[in-house]
Amino acid sequence: MDPAQSPHDAEVLSSASAPRPLLVRRPSLRWAVPAAVLVLALIVGGVSRMLTADASPSLPPRTASALLVDLQSALPQGFSGTVVQKSDLGLPSFPTSGSPAQGSSDFLSMLTGTHTLRVWYGGEDKQRVALLGSLGESDVVRNGTDLWTWSSTKNTATHTKLNPDDFKGGTPSAAPSTPQDAANWLLKALGPTTDVSTDGTAQVAGRAAYELVLKPKDHASRVGQVRVAVDSEKKMPLRVQVFARGASTPAFEVGFTQVSFDAPDAAQFTFTPPPGATVTEEQPTDPHEKLPKDKITTVGSGWTRVGIVNDVSAPGDNGMLNALPKVSGSWGSGRLFESDLVCAVLTDDGRLVFGAVDPAKLYEAAAR
Repeated sequence: MDPAQSPHDAEVLSSASAPRPLLVRRPSLRWAVPAAVLVLALIVGGVSRMLTADASPSLPPRTASALLVDLQSALPQGFSGTVVQKSDLGLPSFPTSGSPAQGSSDFLSMLTGTHTLRVWYGGEDKQRVALLGSLGESDVVRNGTDLWTWSSTKNTATHTKLNPDDFKGGTPSAAPSTPQDAANWLLKALGPTTDVSTDGTAQVAGRAAYELVLKPKDHASRVGQVRVAVDSEKKMPLRVQVFARGASTPAFEVGFTQVSFDAPDAAQFTFTPPPGATVTEEQPTDPHEKLPKDKITTVGSGWTRVGIVNDVSAPGDNGMLNALPKVSGSWGSGRLFESDLVCAVLTDDGRLVFGAVDPAKLYEAAAR
């Protein structure tokens, strides 16, 4: 047990009732769960370590429960910075305009490899994320009810006029683009299935941080641990790392390499398409709209929950899919994708079964 965590804290955080009241108040997110999104990518078919922490700083002891409260109450008025995100789940690289080491400016490319982003936050209704590539960049800009997406490579922009209450708390993206987004999902997911503790301190983006550690109680999960570096002064997540079971390096990592807590200039949230750009107007979608119950179902709970998407059609000439091993059982037959962190089966009858569990758990869910 970490010296900063008392036996009472450990007992409270491991109980079935303690974390839930604190965390259920967290607003629902518009960002996809990293593991689920990366596995769902199957249907659409040069850095050895992303962030190196400096020597651990000396900080006053702080309990895990106190850090959870810190994360709940962290509400910076504004910040900006450079974020590096790394995804290593065994998926093949998506076609990009640059080499893997240079990065692509296509947001879909964030599902694999290492990528650099610039982020600006000016409040609930002012955010900007720029994905930097070797040959251009892609931006998502929200300013009040105006939402813009922009690709400099394609010279195209899409504008959506949002309803006032739409997309509170962030701009939509294929994967969490800041540590705050990733930590928000973790906070929402916490409950009686998770052990929470602390593990010393770290230096991230030149700032002292506490290390919060989340571990699934159910060892059937392929997730070994999730580490969240919490800024000691601002209480905001500076880095989130997801480790597969038994792994010493993260399978997914997103963290600041540079951060400023000065409010960004208002001009950062003003976007005007350049001359010659192709602009498309789109109608907003309802952020609260859910998939039909007959389209997606879940089996189990917590870290071992399995998702099942029905009526999935995969192209017959999909080389990536055809390269996956064929599997079969009482549940049917299909193709298996397996990595250290997540697994998925695309069945021949059009179901995608996925989760951070071993294949046997997927087969059990598919047989129901």
